[in-house]
Amino acid sequence: MHDDRNLVEARLERVLRERVRPAVHPVTTPLTVEIWSTPGEPVPVAEGLAAPTRPIAPGTPWGTPWGTSWFKVTGTVPSAWAGRTVEAVLDLGFTPRTPGFQCEGLVHLPDGTPVKGLHPRNAYVRVGAPVAGGEHVDWRIEAASNPDLDADGVPFRPTPMGDKATAGDAPQYVLGEMRLAVFDETVWNLVMDLEVLGELMAELPLEGARRWEILRAVSRALDAVDLQDVNGTAGAARDELAGVLAVPASPSAHRVSAVGHAHIDSAWLWPLRETVRKVARTASNMTALLQDEPDFVFAMSQAQQFAWIKEHRPEVYTRVKKAVADGRFVPVGGMWVESDTNMPGSEAMARQFVHGKRFFLEEFGIENDEAWLPDTFGFAAGLPQIIKAAGATRLLTQKISWSRTNSFPHHTFAWEGIDGTRVFTHFPPVDSYNCEMTGRQIAHAARNFKEKGVATRSLAPTGYGDGGGGTTREMIAKAARMRNLEGAATVEWEAPSAFFTKAEAEYPDPPVWVGELYLELHRATLTSQAGTKRGNRRSESLLTEAELWAATAAARTQFPYPYEELDRIWKTVLLHQFHDILPGSSIAWVHREARDTYARIAEELESVIAAAQRALAGDASGGSELVFNSAPHTRGGVPAGGAAPRAAQGEAVLPVPREGGGYVLDNGLLRIEIDGRGLVVSAYDHLAHREAIAPGQAANLLQLHPDFPNQWDAWDVDAFYRNVGSDLTDVAALEIDGTSVRVERVFGDSRVVQLLTVPVDAKRLDIDTEVDWHETERFLKLSFPLDVKADRYAAETQFGHVHRPTHQNTSWEWAKFEACNHRFVHVDEPGWGVAVVNDATYGHDVTREVRTGADAGTTTTVRASLLRAPRYPDPETDQGVHRFRHALVPGATIGDAVREGHRANLPQRRVTGTAAEVPPLVTVDNDAVVVSAVKAADDRGGDLVVRLYEAHGGRARATVRADGFAADRAVLTDLLERPLRDTERPTHADGGVVLALRPFQMVTLRLPRA
Repeated sequence: MHDDRNLVEARLERVLRERVRPAVHPVTTPLTVEIWSTPGEPVPVAEGLAAPTRPIAPGTPWGTPWGTSWFKVTGTVPSAWAGRTVEAVLDLGFTPRTPGFQCEGLVHLPDGTPVKGLHPRNAYVRVGAPVAGGEHVDWRIEAASNPDLDADGVPFRPTPMGDKATAGDAPQYVLGEMRLAVFDETVWNLVMDLEVLGELMAELPLEGARRWEILRAVSRALDAVDLQDVNGTAGAARDELAGVLAVPASPSAHRVSAVGHAHIDSAWLWPLRETVRKVARTASNMTALLQDEPDFVFAMSQAQQFAWIKEHRPEVYTRVKKAVADGRFVPVGGMWVESDTNMPGSEAMARQFVHGKRFFLEEFGIENDEAWLPDTFGFAAGLPQIIKAAGATRLLTQKISWSRTNSFPHHTFAWEGIDGTRVFTHFPPVDSYNCEMTGRQIAHAARNFKEKGVATRSLAPTGYGDGGGGTTREMIAKAARMRNLEGAATVEWEAPSAFFTKAEAEYPDPPVWVGELYLELHRATLTSQAGTKRGNRRSESLLTEAELWAATAAARTQFPYPYEELDRIWKTVLLHQFHDILPGSSIAWVHREARDTYARIAEELESVIAAAQRALAGDASGGSELVFNSAPHTRGGVPAGGAAPRAAQGEAVLPVPREGGGYVLDNGLLRIEIDGRGLVVSAYDHLAHREAIAPGQAANLLQLHPDFPNQWDAWDVDAFYRNVGSDLTDVAALEIDGTSVRVERVFGDSRVVQLLTVPVDAKRLDIDTEVDWHETERFLKLSFPLDVKADRYAAETQFGHVHRPTHQNTSWEWAKFEACNHRFVHVDEPGWGVAVVNDATYGHDVTREVRTGADAGTTTTVRASLLRAPRYPDPETDQGVHRFRHALVPGATIGDAVREGHRANLPQRRVTGTAAEVPPLVTVDNDAVVVSAVKAADDRGGDLVVRLYEAHGGRARATVRADGFAADRAVLTDLLERPLRDTERPTHADGGVVLALRPFQMVTLRLPRA
C-alpha cells in the first residue's frame, strides 16, 4: 500500500503538469501585439491609449526596470469556434515567481474602461461563453515591468534594482505568447477535482480509510484519462471522482470562513506610486470575479488604498462602490493603512482609526467593528484601548504565527491591554494571510486550531497578496469542493463580521492574554532606516504643536484653523507608518521619497506653528520675547500649552577638568564625571546621595556588533549578534565646547561627535550624538550600565507604558532581547530610579547581571539601538549623517520619565511680540494626567477636542479647564469625536471638568464654546 501511495502521488503530479493542465486550452490562435513604452514615469490612461505603437513578437525583450509599456492586442475569434467558450491567454513574460513580485498588467477596452488585471496566476480574459464566432478582440494593456528583486533565485542578495535611479535600463522580461484559446471547462474542473483530492489525500492520516478511498478514486480517474485525448476523456475521469467528492464532512468538522483578500503592502519592494496601480489592478480583478461567482465575498482593508482608487481610477471606484453597496466587496479594518503598531505614537495610532473609519463611513456608510492587521510586526499593549475607543471590539492578525521561539497558545482569545480593555482576537490557524485554498492549507488550519473542543471556527483570508492579485477562480473552485467534504474542514465564503459574530457566540468566555503581543522575529525593524524613524517622530511632534497652537490662536484671534492642511498632512504621516515603511523594510526608492516627504511636511508644519504663534504673540516689533511650551508639563516657569517671558537663568554649568583626565559637569543636583575616554564614569544624584553608574563601568558607551542575520536582513537581528562586539573607547578629540564636553571618535569608515551637557536646573545629562555612518552589516548601540537592581523595566507605549522583565526565566522573556520604547525607558528600585529618554530611537535592550566581590550588587544595563547597516532591500541603508538626542536622568520617577520624554521631543520656541503672555487654552491640575491633543473638532462646528490619559499607571483625579469653552456642556466622546452612548456627562466644578481615571485610561473630551 505504501508503494501504491507514492506511485499514485507521483503519477498524479506528472499527469496534471504535462497533460491535463495544458488541455484546459486545447485550441489556440495568436493575437496581434504592438507596444509603446513610456519614456519615464507612468502616464495617464488617455495618453497611454493614444500613444503610437510598434509591432512586437513573442520572445522579444521588453520593459526597463520600473518602466511602463502599453500593449495593443487585437484579433478575431475563428468562426469554427462558434458555440464554445473562448478566452484570451495573455503572457507578459511571467516567471514562476509569486504574483505581485514581477511584471503585471491591467487590461482596458479601447475607450479606457478597465477589464481585469493580469498576473502569472490570472492571465486570462474571457471573450465569450459561448461565442458566436467572428468577434473582434481589441484590448490595451498597461503593463508594469517591476523588477524581481530576487531574480537570481537567491533571496536577500543586495541589488541596485530597488531604486529607479540605480536600476539601469536593461529589459526585465521576454514577451510570452498572447493567444485566443478555447476554454475546456470539463478539463478545468478535472484539474480542480484532482488538485483538491490530491492535496487533501496527502494530509490525511496514513492509517485512515478516507486517505485510501481517495487514493483509489484518483488512481481510477488517472486510468480513465486517455493521455492522447484528455479533452475527450476528462468527463469519464470526473465520473470516477464524483463518489469521493460527494461524501459529506463529519458534523464535528472544523469550520473555515473564507474571505477573499489581497493583502497589498502600501509600499515594500515597490514604491508608493506602484501600489496605486497594484490596488487598481486587484480591485478590477475582484469586482469582475464577484460578477462571475455569486457566493464569493472579498474584503479589502486600508482606507488609503480605497482613496487611491477614487483619485486615480474613478471608473474602477464606481465598480467598487457598487460591490460594497451589494455587500460583496467589504471594507475591513477601519485604519488609514495597516500600520506598524509598535512605533506610532499615541495620537498617530488613534488617528489611524479616526481617518480610516471616517473614510469608510463617509464613502460607504459602513462602520467596521474589527481591526485588520494580518502582517504587522507585533502589537503594542496600548492598542486594545485605542481599538475600543474607535468603536471597534475585534482584532485579526496572523503574524504572531511567525514567531521563532514560542508557539502562541491561542487562536481565538481576549486580548487585554495596559488599561484593562479587552478585544476579541483571532489568529487564523491557516497561518497565512495569502491562503490559496489548497487542501494542505485547509487541513493544516483544522489540525493547527488550538481551541478544539470549545470552538469550531476560524477565518482564512484567501488570495494572492503582498504585491496584490487577490483571489482566483481556481481558489473559489477549490473552496466549493471543500464546502462539505469528508476529511476536510468545511469552507464557506462570508464577510469577516459574520465570522466574528459566530465565533463570539460559540466562545463567549475565551482565554485572556494580557500585555503586548510580541513578535519573536523582525526585531530589527525598530532600528532600520533611522532617517525614516526620525522623520516620523518629528512629524508627530510637529503635528502636536501645530494643532495646539492653531486651536489656541483660532480661539483667541482671527487665525483660521487649517483644517484641510492638517488633514492632508496627517494622512501623509499615517501612510508612512505602513508596516514596511516606518519599520525600514522597503526598497531604497521608498525611503528616499520618505525623507523628502518628511522634509516637506516639516516645512509646512513649521509654517503653521509660526503663523499661529505670531497671531498669539502679536507684532514682532514689540521686542518682548515669549517662550512657547508645547509640552504637557510646566517647565522653566512656562505653563504647559502656554507662553511666558523667558525666566531668568542661573549661571551655566561649565565643564571643569577632572583629576586623572576628562571633565566634570556639576549643577548641584547632578554631578557627571567624564573620563579621558569621553565616557561617563559617574552620575551622582546629590539629593539622593546615590550613584547611577555601576561600579567599574561606564555609560555613554558606544558598542559595535556584527549584524548578519540568517535571513530578512532589514527585518531581523538574531540573538547571536551579542556574541561578538567591540567597545568604541578610542578618542579622536575630547574638549570643551561652550557649556558642553565634545567627544569625537573615529571607527571603521565612520565618525561620531557627541556633546554632553548638564542644564542649570535639572537632574539630567543631555547627550547629542551625530554619526556619519558608513559601515555595512554592523549594529551600533549606546550603553548605560546602571547600579539598579530591577527585575522589570518600563518602556513607553501608546497612552502609557508597558513593563517587561529584565530576567530570562523562560523562553518568553529570553525572546524579547530587542524591544520597542517610545520616549523613555525607566528602571527603578523602590524609591529611586533612572530614565533614559530619546527623541528619535525605538529599539533597545535591557539586561541585568549580578556583581560579586567588593562591588557586589546588580547592574541593569539599558542600551539604545542607534543604527544598522543591512544591505537588503536597500544596499545603502542608513549611509550618511544621523543625529540623535538622549538624556540620562538619575533619580527619576516614572513621572519624571514621562515629563523628560516630552521635553526631549517638544522643544521650547522663542517668539518676539507684544503680548505679555499666552495663557494655556487647556489646563490640567494633575501631572499624572497628560494631554496628548488639543485641537479643533473635525466637523468644524467650533467645538474644542481635548484628549488626555493617565500616564503613571495609577488612579488619578484631575480637573480640566478650557478657556472660553463650556465645561458644563462637555461630553465624553470616542476617537471620532462622537458622544459615547450610555455615558453620563462628566461632572464639573469651578468651571472645569472633573475626571477620575483608572490606570492608563485615555479619554476624549469635546467642549462647546462658552
